[in-house]
Amino acid sequence: MDPVDRALTDAMTIRGALGAAVVDYLSRVTLGARGGLPGLDLQKAGEADTDVVRAKLHALSVLGYPAESLEDILVTLTDEYHLIRPVTRRKLQGIYLYLVLDRHRAPLAVARARLREIESRLDM
Repeated sequence: MDPVDRALTDAMTIRGALGAAVVDYLSRVTLGARGGLPGLDLQKAGEADTDVVRAKLHALSVLGYPAESLEDILVTLTDEYHLIRPVTRRKLQGIYLYLVLDRHRAPLAVARARLREIESRLDM
């Protein structure tokens, strides 16, 4: 199975997962996406959230933190969590995992831990 497909399949097994994507934030290209909701275009969300990732990495740089110190970015909405996990391994820099969760069903700590595991196994 393709590494992106494997990561997406694994991400969608997380309790409360509504959608997942693997995105290249250097080129703004969504490499793959699964799931989603009516009104939530994971391709567009992946492209738009590249600005969030870039801004946070820039802020960390200005503050003197290494890029590798960024574990994830959490955006909390009324009914959803949007979890962004940049892949910091040198070989895969520029890639991030994007996970949309049902806020009322997803155990956030478990989802973060599972996304960390998925990221550690991602090999492209």
